[in-house]
Amino acid sequence: MTNYWHELVSTTRRGFSRRSLLQSLPAAAFATSLPQLMGAESENLRKRHKAVIMLWMSGGPSQLETLDPKPGHENGGDTKAIQTSVPGIEIAEFWPETAKVMDHFAVIRSLTNKEGNHQRATYQLHTGYIPTGSVKHPSLGSNVARQIAQEDLKIPSVVSVGRAAGVTAGFLGVQYEPFVINNPATPPENTRPLVTEQRYGRRLDLLEQLEREFASRGAEQSVTDHSAIYRKSSDMILSPDLKAFDISQEPSELRAQYGDTQFGRGCLLARRLIEHGVTYVEVQSNGWDTHFDNFDRIGELAGQVDPAMATLIRDLDDRGLLEDTLVVWMGEFGRTPRINGRGGRDHFPRAFNGMLAGCGVHGGQVIGATSPDGNLVQDRPVSVPDLFHTICHAVGVNPLSETMSPLGRPMKVVEGGEIVKEVFSGKA
Repeated sequence: MTNYWHELVSTTRRGFSRRSLLQSLPAAAFATSLPQLMGAESENLRKRHKAVIMLWMSGGPSQLETLDPKPGHENGGDTKAIQTSVPGIEIAEFWPETAKVMDHFAVIRSLTNKEGNHQRATYQLHTGYIPTGSVKHPSLGSNVARQIAQEDLKIPSVVSVGRAAGVTAGFLGVQYEPFVINNPATPPENTRPLVTEQRYGRRLDLLEQLEREFASRGAEQSVTDHSAIYRKSSDMILSPDLKAFDISQEPSELRAQYGDTQFGRGCLLARRLIEHGVTYVEVQSNGWDTHFDNFDRIGELAGQVDPAMATLIRDLDDRGLLEDTLVVWMGEFGRTPRINGRGGRDHFPRAFNGMLAGCGVHGGQVIGATSPDGNLVQDRPVSVPDLFHTICHAVGVNPLSETMSPLGRPMKVVEGGEIVKEVFSGKA
């Protein structure tokens, strides 16, 4: 899938855009339209800057080696359970740093679904919908940004450190397309004009003339879409907020705490982006499809994710950002409780886990439970729509908000489901 953001940035590097779009739009321009479109509550949320950081374990992390260990049962293998900062809550031994900040997390051990294919489940867990050939659904990040992103932000409101296959803004358009960062260690490429600002402006004037002429010949919609892309591009490369992508500005000690890994650097970048007004950041960890050598491989993967995630929670909390930032940890499904002949676990959507912290989440609790052998959800099943409603509630997004799809019918952020109220009340 084409990454519109990378295309528009690299193209703008050659110096074409509309000059008027280089200038910051006054806040008053949005003062009348925004309440009409989103309502007073959405305006308030924009001012408060609610945000989401999604920590995505691509491939499907084993629940038995993460948040729902089964020591003493043959399905649990050799994985031991360790105590956390919350008495009575145990998680797998691979997560010692996460255990120290468990008082911030609400663990859901009863996520349940039917999709066991990586592509389909990844799509569903990102959009709330089963993939179809007739429509490309917007990602949750794009829907969240549509409702509460800061309108005057000059850098992308949705950023993905790594790409989830097939996940785009769908019919919401390029304005909410995720900006993909492949290497969080370095700022985005092609984000500096190669000519002076004056010469750049002359090129923008020329493009504006060409666009007006083209639009007058029946291409108004194409020009509008094209201008939107270049507007975002020009705003971004000329914005001082572009420095948010440069994690080298952080103290070396803090960078070491996050970890000198792709995921650790991604988590640090996520915190910087949230500070600069970005609404939704996804950080991916790859390799969780552990059909073989499950235990050693999860040990290695958790060794990267565990310190980064724990440091992210502490860092957000220390800076007063956790109150308005929702951190979500999950993957597309879990793994079979039964260990296969290669020492691995296969796909298992029937019962898996995830966790949330910040943004009103009541930490230090476990919601739901699986059977002793891990094969069934035994208490408080949580569906994908339930999870989406819960995430939306945390950041003040209306999950029933509708957008007209290319099929000619309005589509909600998510169909069905309800808020998992225990996440916020602590009465699991």
